[in-house]
Amino acid sequence: MPDRLLEVRNLTRVFKSGIYLGASFRAVDNVSFSLEKGKVLIVAGESGCGKSTLAKMILGFLKPTSGEILYKGKNILKMNREEEKAFRKEVQPVFQDPFETFNPFHKISYYFLKTCLKFGMARSKDEAFRIIDDVLKKVGMSLEEVNEKYPHEFSGGQLQRLSIARALITTPTLLVADEPVTMVDASARIGILTLFMELNRRYDMSIIYITHDLSTGYYLASQLNGEMIVMYRG
Repeated sequence: MPDRLLEVRNLTRVFKSGIYLGASFRAVDNVSFSLEKGKVLIVAGESGCGKSTLAKMILGFLKPTSGEILYKGKNILKMNREEEKAFRKEVQPVFQDPFETFNPFHKISYYFLKTCLKFGMARSKDEAFRIIDDVLKKVGMSLEEVNEKYPHEFSGGQLQRLSIARALITTPTLLVADEPVTMVDASARIGILTLFMELNRRYDMSIIYITHDLSTGYYLASQLNGEMIVMYRG
């Protein structure tokens, strides 16, 4: 029987608007799907159709108006503290704009160390740096070329690789990637897509890839035997 990792059931998110919050619109309207462990799901749709709102709800950043999200059979809004901590560790985001992911006033190594220590991945700085170097190598970089550098010293493509590497520190089961190649140049896009393919094939990592670009969605789905759903007005 398939190992169901994530299940979204009749998910709806309504936002109130207007001076007295009398008006409302459905950003996400009765969305349902499931994702098996080690599989890839493409969520495609035009800008403003509710894709990012869906991603925020899956990640637990935004509560749905109705419906439920089950991770390993457990409603993410009804988890106890220990279950929620495990969920945060196992389900990691990759956001659209890598330039907003990293505060320009902190060195890149600061973010990696913070993530490593926050989730208890290392008991010392030396151990943390070994883990960081390992995840950087997975994205084609190294601690030597990253250490002591600030975000502005990297290109958009490099920063997106770094944001993916930071997500990998916790050895996640699921990556939720929201428009991960939109803010990088064309030459870097294929590299990011290839990286997602390698993570899925080598580490059996589940991926939800959210995009407005059908061409990258179709490419990833065809290469990884993934499924695609299309959102339109929620």
